[in-house]
Amino acid sequence: MGQDELKSQNGENEFAEKRQIMVASQIRRRGIRDERVLAALEKVPRHLFVPARFQLQAYSDEPLPIGMNQTISQPYIVAYMVDQLQLNGTERVLEIGSGSGYQTAVLAELARRVFSIEIVPQLARQAKKIITQLGYKSVEFRTGDGYKGWPEEAPFDAIIVSAAPLEIPPLLIEQLAPGGRMIVPVGEDQQDLVFLLHTGQRVEQFRKIPVRFVPMIRKKEAE
Repeated sequence: MGQDELKSQNGENEFAEKRQIMVASQIRRRGIRDERVLAALEKVPRHLFVPARFQLQAYSDEPLPIGMNQTISQPYIVAYMVDQLQLNGTERVLEIGSGSGYQTAVLAELARRVFSIEIVPQLARQAKKIITQLGYKSVEFRTGDGYKGWPEEAPFDAIIVSAAPLEIPPLLIEQLAPGGRMIVPVGEDQQDLVFLLHTGQRVEQFRKIPVRFVPMIRKKEAE
């Protein structure tokens, strides 16, 4: 093995160790118990989804900037939101806000198919590039307005929203399958994660934990 290969291998081993520490100290310790979620977080190389200057901080307990006034969420928040969806590997999941693509990769580890929408073209291209390089084949990307969802592929077993609307977009609720779950941050100055469950007869809402997400952008605002 050459010197460069050895350095690369040592670096990857170091990042793998950081992932294990992250899961043990930030995720499991805070009450996430789904072993599939924990395994996905141990596997997905979060450092590849942040700018090079932040790679050493990739496994810290904080959000990080990814450009375009967007952030990659704190690892615990990703774990918490994904855990709320109760994925067993058979689901079709809609993700609103691809962002860096990190959460997309975690979802790809846990669901059958992932449909991810990102309104910022540069972020959408970068996320798709990394996801493709990592070999995930169950993810489809679209650049567009997350408020509208992805009606051609609806209904979805789970929907996860990674930016905060002032109120839950009605079109997303309509695209939730019976038995489906949705998790979405809602609000402006004061935000909470809201969990939605489609019982088959109605959609019930449950307020969860306070959070801080970037605002959800409408297409008309971006043009």
